[in-house]
Amino acid sequence: MEGYTIQLAQEENIVLSADAVRRLIAAGSGDGALLYLALLENRGAMSPEQLLGELKWTAERLHQAETALMRCGLLGSHRPALTQEPSDERPDYTREDVAAQLEGDEKFRQLTGNVEAVLGKKLSTADLNILLGLYDYLGLPCEVIFLLVNHCTDRLTARYGSGRRPTLRQIEKEGYAWARRGLLDLESANAYLMKYAESRTMVGQYMAVLRLGDRAPAPTEERYLLSWAEMGFPAESVELAYDKTMLKCKELRWGYLNKILLNWHQKGLHTLQEIEEGDRRRPAKPAEERSAAAPGKNVERMKKYLEDMRK
Repeated sequence: MEGYTIQLAQEENIVLSADAVRRLIAAGSGDGALLYLALLENRGAMSPEQLLGELKWTAERLHQAETALMRCGLLGSHRPALTQEPSDERPDYTREDVAAQLEGDEKFRQLTGNVEAVLGKKLSTADLNILLGLYDYLGLPCEVIFLLVNHCTDRLTARYGSGRRPTLRQIEKEGYAWARRGLLDLESANAYLMKYAESRTMVGQYMAVLRLGDRAPAPTEERYLLSWAEMGFPAESVELAYDKTMLKCKELRWGYLNKILLNWHQKGLHTLQEIEEGDRRRPAKPAEERSAAAPGKNVERMKKYLEDMRK
């Protein structure tokens, strides 16, 4: 069974180390601490499904607790996927299947009308096939699908301006991503959208400190930016990483900047204060390295040694 990678010393069992306690307190997440205890008891050998059942959480609450532990360096960056992931191939519904669903299911019929209003068009048979797949095959409730459609629409509007509408194929792709995240109820979907809105705010701040202006980020740039927001970096920390990148590379190199931030994240350093304190705690160079860095002193020692030998 695929499990989590928890960061702890081999001699730890159920007893928490002082370092782990300090990190949990600094993280300020009660759910993170509870998740760590559950994982520690089983040394990480638990699936997401087992955790959801034992802790009685939604998938989004589990995701937030995982993120808190990753930020303080107590959980590896590998996140096991839900084993009951949907297949990427939905059933091929017939025209009769769609017609029967529209006639016999008032909720689905209302959903269809609401989606048409948001997208500003009449749904084709192929569109209705996709919509029914989200509802019947993936098991997304109508209210969650409606949130999904609005989310996809708002995201395209933010990138390209008003008037741009997503296709049902694009909505379906995002719907599968939601299902893999466990966003199968209104509570978890709303929590995810709130977190996404916070990340979008951070994306704008990151673009500003990276001197990229008011333009929308390219898709690859956006993936970097959203990952930094998920890791919990404030804009000033990203700006510091940007300065280090420019000093070293003389230009913005996303991969290099990302490595700096990943290194800090793995050490549990996110704010400027944490990063500065982490630099001060860096161990001093070994004696032999210090000697190699000061060849003049070595020459003087050798001269004295030769003089003593002559005596």
